[in-house]
Amino acid sequence: MSCRALQNLFIELTAAFLFTKIAKAEQKNFLSALPYPLFFVKEDFVMEVSLQMLFIVCPLVFLAGLVDSIGGGGGLISLPAYLFAGVPPHVAIATNKLSSSMGTTISAARLFRYMDLPLAGACVICSVIGSWAGSSLSLLASEKLIQYMLIPVLPVVAYYVLRQKDLNKTAQKQLSRQKTFLICMPASFFIGIYDGFYGPGTGTFLILLYTSLAKMDLLTASANTKAVNLASNVGALAVFILNGKVFFSIGLPAALFCIAGHYLGAGMVVKNGTRVVRPVILIVLAILFIKLLAGE
Repeated sequence: MSCRALQNLFIELTAAFLFTKIAKAEQKNFLSALPYPLFFVKEDFVMEVSLQMLFIVCPLVFLAGLVDSIGGGGGLISLPAYLFAGVPPHVAIATNKLSSSMGTTISAARLFRYMDLPLAGACVICSVIGSWAGSSLSLLASEKLIQYMLIPVLPVVAYYVLRQKDLNKTAQKQLSRQKTFLICMPASFFIGIYDGFYGPGTGTFLILLYTSLAKMDLLTASANTKAVNLASNVGALAVFILNGKVFFSIGLPAALFCIAGHYLGAGMVVKNGTRVVRPVILIVLAILFIKLLAGE
């Protein structure tokens, strides 16, 4: 058999295989019908996107991006938003990583010139390792545990997010370079585990640790936090994509709204922006918390 004939046979067999896979997919997304190793994208759940889901998720993710860009804590709004729209807990965490990763990229790029690059690079590596471990553990946890965890986590993290006005003070005493690395790297690793497993409040926790323990000034701490948070998001997102937990049909539109929120927040004056956003956060969190307690 000639090479030309073998090539034609291979094309015909590949087309037949793809057609069979797509036909059997039924309601699944087209990407999930493609052979997994080909595009490294799959979805191991069947779920359709409704306009109601988009109307719930997209505005809240936009608000989450706005809040996160100004003062952190956007995950307090975006993750419950996916749950509020009826997205399963594991899928909600995974899809939230998709939208938040794209939004955080905007903030990280804006603050890049203020980063302590050697320190940020070391912390990024620790964060990725931690988030990979955390997201792997998250996949082993039951969906009820994931959903119920938000009930105690939501008010606790909200408290730290809303009180972080005290962080505006610049650290008075600088630590040695070695001590700064010894504090920031383990902190990034363990917060990375939390971000991979769950996520809300990751940026706030990082800033708290960087400023209070490592004695970093707020601007450098905020800039490094964006890099580390982005790394933990991407690390967890890779795990979730490989395990078919990312709901691309709603995650990609939400990502655009998250980017818009981060872009708008980046142009606001932090003090005035925080003054406007704080009451909005409280109202949204109260509604989402009641929804979670109702269990509907």
